[in-house]
Amino acid sequence: MARVFLIDLEAVETRYTGQWKTHVPALLKKAGHHVNIISGPTDIPSATTPGAFLNFGGTNIYKASQVEQMGRLFCDGSVNSGDHFVFTDAWHPGIINLKYMSELLGIPVTTHGLWHAGSYDPQDFLGRLVGNKPWVRNAERSFYHAFDHNYFATEFHVKMFFDNLLHDYPTENPWYEEDWAERYNSGKIVRTGWPMEYMQDTLNNYWTTPKRDLILFPHRIAPEKQVEIFRDLATHLPQYEFVVCQDTQLDKHEYHKLLGRAKMVFSANLQETLGISWYEGAVVGAVPMVPDRLSYSEMAFDTFKYPSEWTESFEAYSRYRPFICKTIIQHMENYETRLPMLHKQTEFLRDNYFSACGLLANIK
Repeated sequence: MARVFLIDLEAVETRYTGQWKTHVPALLKKAGHHVNIISGPTDIPSATTPGAFLNFGGTNIYKASQVEQMGRLFCDGSVNSGDHFVFTDAWHPGIINLKYMSELLGIPVTTHGLWHAGSYDPQDFLGRLVGNKPWVRNAERSFYHAFDHNYFATEFHVKMFFDNLLHDYPTENPWYEEDWAERYNSGKIVRTGWPMEYMQDTLNNYWTTPKRDLILFPHRIAPEKQVEIFRDLATHLPQYEFVVCQDTQLDKHEYHKLLGRAKMVFSANLQETLGISWYEGAVVGAVPMVPDRLSYSEMAFDTFKYPSEWTESFEAYSRYRPFICKTIIQHMENYETRLPMLHKQTEFLRDNYFSACGLLANIK
């Protein structure tokens, strides 16, 4: 089997990156691969930048250390032709350093990158604060071309990446002329689930936890998550308990216990390329109520979607609030009747979006 160098993400224990530290290597080893983990230092600033899922300074310390380690591996002869390098975050400048060493030293390796976000997403931090400045757009295009396989968790993410990053390049550039289907067929772009098989094992037992009239907002507090809509709903539906999870400062285990007691998770997101939090909710038996936009459109069954225009802004929400309140009441009052469909929804998500079969198939 292949030898795999795994360039991991720094662990944030309140997020999935903490679990990936152990799960992804175990998954690769179970598939028969020899795995070498390239991690950064543990003494980097751990507090995430407000509204983000990592520390903007600390992540560069972490990545710089990984680049140094890759350089030493090439220098001491530890990298061989045919080895694989898997970056669990494709937004990693180290992929350029890796290609530099691989090609100039004549040691061909296969590179894999999992895309989470970037400037091509107008609601992401980079998209909002940096936008389409040439340095960031050209950097992301370079990353894309440096990877032999670019992985995306949803079709929505693939289309946004292609439309906003590759399609805005001059037509004389050969990237633009490439046939869309050819990129899929060649494996340059791969739509695959994320390596999160562990979620079912971790959360299944919470399905039977006694529920209360609790509705959760399981997202980060950031402008694109529109928490103000959720807070306003709480004032109009006092018969239910509304909790913004990030207000509670819970660790992962405590959060899962709270999630297991909820009947509903609510989203008004303006950015979502996958949606881990609503999948967690579905697994434990919390009915999701999500807008028919972004990745939700392809992932969520109709039962659990509401029209996108209801929450496209706070102003829109104010107009449609009676309809939203009515839908919440229907879900809450008919909770038990939603469970058979919710079970099917969970199976669909598990099989199509939270399993790394597509990733593993490319590492040969």
